[in-house]
Order: sequence, then C-alpha cells, then structure tokens
Amino acid sequence: MQVTLGNAAVELSGPWKFHTGDNMAWAQPDFDDSGWTEMDLTPPPGTADATLGSSGYIPGWTDRGFAGYSGYAWYRLTINVEGADDPLALKMPDNADDAYQVYVDGDLIGTFGKFTSHGVTAYSTLPRAFRLPRELRSGRMTIAIRMWMDSATPFNSPDAGGLHEPPVLGRASAIAAQIRLDWDDVAHGVGTGFLEMLILLLALIVAMSLFWLDRTEAAYLWLGLVSLITLIGNAIVLLVNFTALIGQSPSVILIDDVLTPVRIGLWVIFWGYWFRIAPIGRLHREVWGLVFLLAAGTALLRPPLYGQVVPVDAATYLVPFLLVVKLALAALLFWVTYQGIRRHEAEGWLALPAVLLAAISQYQHELRLIHIPTAFSLFGFQISLGTVSTMISLLLVTVMLSRRFLHSQRRQEQWRLEIKQAQHVQQVLIPENPPIIAGLSIESEYRPAREVGGDFFQIIPGEHDGSVLIVVGDVTGKGLQAGMLVALIVGAIRSTVQHSSDPLTILNSLNAELCEREHASATCLVLRITADGMVTLANAGHLPPYLNGEGMPMEGALPLGMMADTEFPVMYFRLKADDTLMLMSDGIAEAQNEHGLLFGFERIDHMLSHPITAAELAAAAQDFGQEDDILVLRIERSSEPKTVSHVEPVMAET
Repeated sequence: MQVTLGNAAVELSGPWKFHTGDNMAWAQPDFDDSGWTEMDLTPPPGTADATLGSSGYIPGWTDRGFAGYSGYAWYRLTINVEGADDPLALKMPDNADDAYQVYVDGDLIGTFGKFTSHGVTAYSTLPRAFRLPRELRSGRMTIAIRMWMDSATPFNSPDAGGLHEPPVLGRASAIAAQIRLDWDDVAHGVGTGFLEMLILLLALIVAMSLFWLDRTEAAYLWLGLVSLITLIGNAIVLLVNFTALIGQSPSVILIDDVLTPVRIGLWVIFWGYWFRIAPIGRLHREVWGLVFLLAAGTALLRPPLYGQVVPVDAATYLVPFLLVVKLALAALLFWVTYQGIRRHEAEGWLALPAVLLAAISQYQHELRLIHIPTAFSLFGFQISLGTVSTMISLLLVTVMLSRRFLHSQRRQEQWRLEIKQAQHVQQVLIPENPPIIAGLSIESEYRPAREVGGDFFQIIPGEHDGSVLIVVGDVTGKGLQAGMLVALIVGAIRSTVQHSSDPLTILNSLNAELCEREHASATCLVLRITADGMVTLANAGHLPPYLNGEGMPMEGALPLGMMADTEFPVMYFRLKADDTLMLMSDGIAEAQNEHGLLFGFERIDHMLSHPITAAELAAAAQDFGQEDDILVLRIERSSEPKTVSHVEPVMAET
C-alpha cells in the first residue's frame, strides 16, 4: 500500500493479508504471505454495528468466510511511507475482537490485552495508539497484527472477529489528537451511564430509607436490591469502557450470566410484593428457578465450558431454550401485573407504565432481534433505550413508593391515635387507687407489655354489707384488639354487679356475652370476700390464687367464651387475720429470658415462700424478661385497712 503523509494521518484500509492460526514467524517482514486471504478494511457503504448502530463498521471474519472460528488470527500489511519526517504512531481501531499485539518489521510495539503462556485475557476495546520506532519514519515497513477472539464473543455480535475499523498511521501529534477525539466519542457513547447511576443511587437511597422507616413493607427492600444490582452492572460497564481493570470475559459473565438474570428476577419479585401477590413463596420459587436456568444455561455457552465440555453445535438448541426461559420471566412479570390490576385496579393501572419500561430495559437484545432500534443520538450523546427506560421506570416507582409510604404513615398515625384513646379508656377502667376496704389491705401491680394491655382487674365494694368483689382476668391476644375486649368485659362486669354480686352468676353472664362474639375469650377469676373473711371464689380457666404462699387446689375449667353453658368450679374458704391471698396473671410464669428459659411456677413458689409485695414479684418477672402483661393483686386480711397501688407506665413499642 502506497502511503503519502502530509500533516495528518491515513487509514490503512489495505487490502490486508489475513490468515487464521498462530505462528510468531508471521510477524517477520520477510515472511511470504502471498497465499493468504485478502481482507479489505474499507467500510462498506451503509454498514452499521448491529449492536450499537454506529456507522463505518466493518464486519468481522465470522461474516467474511470464517464463520464459527475463534482463537488466533493474523493481519499483515506492507506499506511504503513517503513525506514523513516526524515520529509516527499507529492508532488501532476502537472496535476489535478481542485482544491484539502489533508488530512493525518484526518488533512488538504495542499490546492490548494480556498475552501469557496460559492464555489471553481480553478487555473491552479502548482507544489505543502506539509509537513506531524512531528510525521508522519513511520507506518500506511491514505491519503485522496478531488477533485473538474469545469463543463467547460471537454470541454477543453476529459478525464478530478481528478488526472492525482500519488502523490509522500518521504523525504522532495527529494521532494523539485522534485519540483524544476517540475518548470524547467514548464519553458521548456511554456517558449517560453516569446519569443513570445517579438515578439508581437516588432510588437505592430512597428505597432503603423507606424500608428502614417501615420494615413491614417488603417492596421497599426489593426495589433497593433492584437498584443495587443495576448499579453494580452499570459500574462494571463504565469500568470496562474507560479502564482495563476488568477482563472482557469476567465482565460479560458477571453482567450477562449473573446480573441480568438476577435483575429480571428481582423486578418480578418487587412487583409481586408491590401488588401483594399471594402466595409470595410460590412466586419466589418460580422466579428463582427460571433465573437459575437462565444463568446456568448461559454459562454453558461461555469458555472454558463451551467448546471443551459443551459441544459447539449445542448452541443450536441452547440459544433458543435460553430465549424461551428469558421470555418466561417476562411472561411472569406481566402475569403479576395483570393480577395487580385485577386486585387493585387504579394502583395497578398507575404502575403499568413503570412495569413496561422495566421490561424494555431488561430485553434490549430481544428487541434488536425483531428490528426495534435500541440506541439513538441526542445532542451528540449515544442514548440507549434501556438506559432511558431504566431511569424513567425507577423515577416512576420511586414516586409511587413515596406515595405509598405517606399513606402508610397517615394510617400509622391514625392507629397511634386510636391506641392512645384505647389506652386512656383502659386507664379509666382499671383502678389506680383501690378503694379502702375495712379489714383488708389490697396492693395492685399492673405492667402491660404494650401500650394497651390484655389483663384486667376490678375491685368493687359492697354497698351496705362491708363485702368486696374482686375480679381478675386475662383476655386472649395483645394490643388494641385485646384492649377493646377488656373494655367490653369490664363494662359487662359493672352491669352484672348492679343485679348480683355472686361470683358464679358474674362468670355465667360474662361467658354468655363472649360466646355471642367470634374469637373473643378470656380467663377470669371472681371472688367475693365478706366482712367476716368468708370467700366465695369462681374460676374460668385462670391461675388459682396463692393462699399464704401456697397454691390453692382448684378444679380446672374452660376460659370464658369457649362454650355456652360451661360449668365453672366454685370454692369456699375463710381468710383469717394476717392471711395473704395473691392473685396473678400468667404473664408472671411465662416471663422468658434471652436463653428461652421461663420464669416458671417453681420461682413463683420460691418467692412466695417468704413475705413479698406485689411490686417485688412483678418486678422480678419483668426483669427476668417480660413477654406478656403482668398483673399481681395482693390481699391481706388485717385489722388496720391500708391500700398500696401502682400501675407501671407503658414503655414497650406497639
């Protein structure tokens, strides 16, 4: 090729000599390449990169008579340079598959990739130029390019192999200017990735912040995972386009074999949680099963498996199979969306654009297969349809998440107000200061596990006979629902006492009231103490009382609300002077420490074996590890009446 240099540079379009295989003798200028294939590197008119859409693209060797070949191949060109007095440099193409070494007159002047005795590590092609030796400024010289292509590269491009642009020879200053322009093209080609990363980082921060504030909404966490995985993939793309830190094969494996299937799966799971699809466990199994098939099948088409363990012709059925699996994930995504629209209508239709954009961003290769453009230019920047879809989708989803979070906060605030009101009601219903009863000392200690407790007690003095009616109980459940049931029971107790103070009559009335309601039950113990110390005690499944530290034997019975016409046991005994009666809820025995050990009845028996106050017993159980509401009533018959009462302030969270 005759090359005349002025003040600029010349494209070395050839025709070049081309040969597959590898022999270091082919780098020497005196090697006879007359029997090699000629390969012109002049861009055919109207050609474009099938993947990126860039013009001036030259199809590789797999499209020029060497289909299916991967490995080493050589290009050779002998040129005669005139008109150059300044140092020369050779700019290599910005698009080449996959690694190369450049020899001039048998001397190695530059390498892109890592060539070792163990193999070749290729990187995504970057702008590169190499200075020629100082003595080579004019005259005859032979350029030999040793190429290497990975066996997986043809799966990313239908016309892969070798050089896709002609090398450029020119004065070193002119080549340096072209390299700067090439880097500018790289920035315009993938620079929008930085904007996408900014959007991804914003979405990640918003999603994880919302999840930190509201752990009950799992969709926040899954959107954060989608953003994180996409962010990692974009970071890898930017690294391989601007640096040679990550090899081409590891980057392709990470992005195509791992991150892409996982990202699609995460999108499906996110929308499953967003639309509250049930059963979510089944959706997890289906999604991750398809993701595994897609990742494992794609890995079979990568070296070192492909071509060594997996036959080359296996691609004829593996590629269609993987396409079906990937489309199955898309079908699952749209099924989830369909279910969301059916169940939530307005919210489902509102989410549909974000779902469609998310699908578009994950299926760029499939869109190209049906000839839908996936790249376009805007203000000199190369814009990917996938990038735009991802950014708009994440912005829409972030707005939707923020909207849902605000609605959730409003509901929680309403719940807090309702719980506060229920707490005030319960404080009115449960006495803080027991009435003074002649001949009795009564001490109460109530420590709810939550804002609204499920234990209750009532102390109602007789109007004329000096007797007292004491009721203690524990409703099933905790929180607001239990508190409302306590209010119902206390109201029923006070209503019944107006007509009768008989413990059995009160239990029967409460049982009838609760049996009329679904899922309403409670244990309850009612005792009536007369002025002379005579006690009538009726029990509905509650813990028997302790008399002078000894548990009283009592026949068992069902709790209230379990069955109509239940027979409740009744017992009679007398409290003598200085006798102590201790009533408690099961929150004492069921206190549990960090090792899972229960407080238990043995500890209760031990503590009651010597004089102890209600506050001391309640504090011991609470310090051991409170799990349920704690209620203790201590009744002592004495000649001097006194009252001690304490209701523990609520500290636990809802």
